[in-house]
Amino acid sequence: MSSAIPLAPFGGAADMPSFGSMRKTNLTRPQKAAIIVRFLLNEGAELSLAELSDNHQADLTYMMGDMGYIDRDTLAEVLMEFAQELESIGLSFPNGISGALSVLQGQISPLTEARLRKEAGVRMIGNPWSRIKELSVPELINMVDSESIEVSAVLMSKLPVDKAATVLAKLAGDKARRITFAMSMTESITPEAVDRIGLTLACQIEDRPPKAFKQGPEDRLGAILNNATTATRDNVLESLDEQDAEFAVAVRRRIFTYAHIATRVKPLDIPRLVRDLDEGSLITAMAYATEGDFGVSTEFILNNMSARMADQLREGVNDRGEVKTKEAEAAMSEITTGVRELVELGEIELISDEDDDED
Repeated sequence: MSSAIPLAPFGGAADMPSFGSMRKTNLTRPQKAAIIVRFLLNEGAELSLAELSDNHQADLTYMMGDMGYIDRDTLAEVLMEFAQELESIGLSFPNGISGALSVLQGQISPLTEARLRKEAGVRMIGNPWSRIKELSVPELINMVDSESIEVSAVLMSKLPVDKAATVLAKLAGDKARRITFAMSMTESITPEAVDRIGLTLACQIEDRPPKAFKQGPEDRLGAILNNATTATRDNVLESLDEQDAEFAVAVRRRIFTYAHIATRVKPLDIPRLVRDLDEGSLITAMAYATEGDFGVSTEFILNNMSARMADQLREGVNDRGEVKTKEAEAAMSEITTGVRELVELGEIELISDEDDDED
């Protein structure tokens, strides 16, 4: 049996402190660890024991089954020693390369992490289903598309209800129906089988080659074109339409310009937007954006703010006169940047093109 049982909840340490010999008892260190776990559970504490390795979970279970009972003096002595051990810890490091990589995940480069895992034969520790539940909806859809109907039924059963519903809604109708039917046959599946399926799926996640960019190419190009001039943006999109129409559509979904305000911003969010914008920039943009989609966005902004401020801006537009394209581009960019900042802060939410398609 292991000489120390790792428990992640204690001070962020990877392992529970190893107890030494005691003057009044002949308890082993694993026995003392079992006493601490039993005491904490009895007090209503929530311990992430599922994150322990299978061997540690088994050792702990067998030990607790063999303990019987202990007297109050022994319990008090074990608790006191445990408290003293915790107080004496200055810094704790994870055991082994697996624990070290888990701590450093996101801090070292993905390429280095993948190489170290491969060299050491290390896989992610912990509950594989927790890792799977963190995947995005597109990633889950790709996983379902590559798995059998039976495995997909188990996967859908383990996902949070709202995320499972979203994934089902985006699957092909026939496949969604087959998966939901297969879920009716998962009643007799054993926990061991579910764990094996989760481990297999999690291993597929780890076996993916590391990516140099966190965002997809459509997101990166969309962000660039958001800050480009109208002429440059139109030329690039026109070229993309000829070379890769599907990619061009994906890029357009990531682009947000002044012309999109009328269709992507909710009317009730306009007062919040204009509150932080420079009035001079608003006037400059509106004086230029009077026709086409630009003009529609200008009227949309004016119609969804207070009448007093709208009249003030219209008067400023009339007095502004002709606006050079360079000045207008800068002013409109300031407004769209303000929209994106509010979205990132979570203060407003854009209407997506995908929502429009579903409607």
